[in-house]
Amino acid sequence: MSPKNIKELQKLRKKLDKIDLELLKIIKKRSLLVKKVLSLKKFKSQIVDQKRINVILKKIKTLSIKNKIDPKITKRIWKNMIWSYIDYERRNFKK
Repeated sequence: MSPKNIKELQKLRKKLDKIDLELLKIIKKRSLLVKKVLSLKKFKSQIVDQKRINVILKKIKTLSIKNKIDPKITKRIWKNMIWSYIDYERRNFKK
C-alpha cells in the first residue's frame, strides 16, 4: 500500500471509530427501552414475538433498498441485534 493510501486508510478508520461511538450511544438507549419492555412482560413466553420480528425485518429490508444499503447486511445486523436482546430478556426475566 502506498503512503498516500495508508494515510487515507487511517482517516477512514478514524471516521469509522467515531461512528462506532455513536452506535454505542444508540445501543445504550435501545437497551434501556428493552429493559422497560421486559418489565411489562408477565410470562417468559412473551419474550419472542415472531410476528413482530418478521414485520421489523421486512421494514428494514424495504428501508435498506430505499436508502441504497445492501439489505443482506442490514438483515444480518438486525437479526443479530434482535436475538441478542431476546437472549438478554431471557437472562433477565424475573417473574
